[in-house]
Amino acid sequence: MRAIWKGFVSFGLVTIPVNVGIAQDRKDPSFRTLVRETNRPVKQKRWDPDRDVEVQPEDTVKGWEAGKGRYVLVEEEELARFAPRQEKTVQILQFVELPEVDPVFFEKAYWLEPQDRAERPYALLVAALERTGRAAIGRFVLSTKEHLVLLRAVDGVLTLQTLYYPEDVRTDVQAEIRGRIEGVEVAQAELDIAEQLVTGMTRAFDASEYVNETRRALLEMLEAKAEGQDVVAPEAQAEPAPVVDLMAALKASLAAAQASEGAEQERKAS
Repeated sequence: MRAIWKGFVSFGLVTIPVNVGIAQDRKDPSFRTLVRETNRPVKQKRWDPDRDVEVQPEDTVKGWEAGKGRYVLVEEEELARFAPRQEKTVQILQFVELPEVDPVFFEKAYWLEPQDRAERPYALLVAALERTGRAAIGRFVLSTKEHLVLLRAVDGVLTLQTLYYPEDVRTDVQAEIRGRIEGVEVAQAELDIAEQLVTGMTRAFDASEYVNETRRALLEMLEAKAEGQDVVAPEAQAEPAPVVDLMAALKASLAAAQASEGAEQERKAS
């Protein structure tokens, strides 16, 4: 594993030397902006729109927008005074029941790998988290930024999940949406069928069952173009029609789910 950070996980008097590596890496195709006539990449320049000239790096400064069009200039040495202290420890602050941490706070995940001769305390923490069903809340500094983190055991491996702070989560939007549906009554018959539909479509999660269809189609098109082949455009997907009769839609959905489940069971039995 390529480590982007090396340090320690500390809880109580136990210290575990670990390496931190990225757990997620999007595989979407990346594109460059080219000049159509020459097929050469376009170079991005720092440009001063008022003087219509290119600006050199030494002539730039950071600015914080205090109001529309009004900026406070900030020098690098000023920012350095407020940078978090570079520590080499993920300090565990407390342990929590994992369901208490809403996934809306999840930001980015990293794998934690034990350094040499640290396998025993690492395995001990994994086992303790798995047996108790709990996770750890901690803090650490990565790339000059302080992060609130969640440590949990995933299939026998420690995962470090950076968390958004409460002020980063748009609770105002959440409240606005909640206000729109507050007081909306749900018919008992509709709820009964909806529960049947949810139950009928419930099965164990297996990530390998899911494929990014858009990415696959795009890559197939790009590979075909690279080989000089004709490209067949995918058929446009029809937009779903608005639900006019909610009960009828629920019944049709339940029937389709039951038929799909029956076909899946027959496939497994054959």
